[in-house]
Amino acid sequence: MLRRSPAPAPALRSVLAALGSPTAVSETRTPALRAAQGPLSPELPLPVHVLGVTGVPGAAPGAPPAATPRTRLVGWRFLIRSGDRAIAAADTMLTPDGWSFSHFFEGPYVLSTERALAQAEALPTTYQPRLLSIPELYMLTLWLHAEPDEEDTPVAPAAADILVPLAPAPPGIAAHRPYRIADLLPVLTTRLAPPPLAGSAAPA
Repeated sequence: MLRRSPAPAPALRSVLAALGSPTAVSETRTPALRAAQGPLSPELPLPVHVLGVTGVPGAAPGAPPAATPRTRLVGWRFLIRSGDRAIAAADTMLTPDGWSFSHFFEGPYVLSTERALAQAEALPTTYQPRLLSIPELYMLTLWLHAEPDEEDTPVAPAAADILVPLAPAPPGIAAHRPYRIADLLPVLTTRLAPPPLAGSAAPA
């Protein structure tokens, strides 16, 4: 079950303006969007967060690299629907003047996002859906936050949260399998952690 946060009104307006602009649509690199017949509508808005890690200072030489997760809100994404299916997506970004349209795109993450949202709707617990991107791993997940927050409230993944990797997922991580944050986050932070400094002593 999902409790969605409303997208910022300026973000939605910027996408509607782009959809209504022949220049914006004609210059996009999404063939499905250019070839669409009939009205196009932006739906299922999701805030996009980026996950990274920062090293923990003061670690002993030779100790395993320690890292703590951090997230930041970077935009809102809308699925663009034509008829009964999503054919593309639109990203918006926060600028000094507020939310503005960024770009259209298509690809496997569009349908994968729809599928993951349908999976989440069938869960018995109420979650707030978000997208969590891990650029260094070329990975995108549906982040199901168990304790819904006010709009734009910064938050780190909580113990009760669930991550659903979207397809395609990195090797060794199953797409569309719900992972508890406590199970998947250590795997991600280990892969993201910087390697030991050259010349550092190996642990005895």
